[in-house]
Amino acid sequence: MNIPNAVTLFRILLIPVFCILVTNHSRDIQTIAMMVFILAALTDWFDGYYARKTKQVTNLGKLLDPLADKLLITTALIALCAWTNNGIPRIPEWSVVVILSREFLITGLRGMLADKGQILPASKWGKVKTLSQIFAIILFLAYFDDLAIWVYYLAVAITVFSGLDYIVKTWKYILN
Repeated sequence: MNIPNAVTLFRILLIPVFCILVTNHSRDIQTIAMMVFILAALTDWFDGYYARKTKQVTNLGKLLDPLADKLLITTALIALCAWTNNGIPRIPEWSVVVILSREFLITGLRGMLADKGQILPASKWGKVKTLSQIFAIILFLAYFDDLAIWVYYLAVAITVFSGLDYIVKTWKYILN
């Protein structure tokens, strides 16, 4: 196992820690959850950068890295749906369904293409999508809800756009 893949596995191991912390109602504990989330998000950047720089990009890494991202983001979004302000979720449930639907769709496309010997790497828009989601989640975890919701809705729009971008780019493979 190379270093980038080990870092990706470390990120996956951070997710249950984040989940336990973020569901605690103590603001101090949730601050620690935010730091764990930021650490996990930074490992996403580091493993990709290091893999490309040292030419250690592997098919395992191409599969594990997006999976780790999806697990981290999904955990955070579900937790944010559970967080409420006077009984109202901090993020609307429908938006999480939209994001998760896009993730399942792209994962399915990746599986279909893998069966045909094709690897679907992350696109520029997929990376922008992930970055915008991470930024919005950090703003929510830092209790900057007024700004966070606007960044979050932008992230939802980018998520939909990036999903459509993947579909357009893979259409010729889907039809064969």
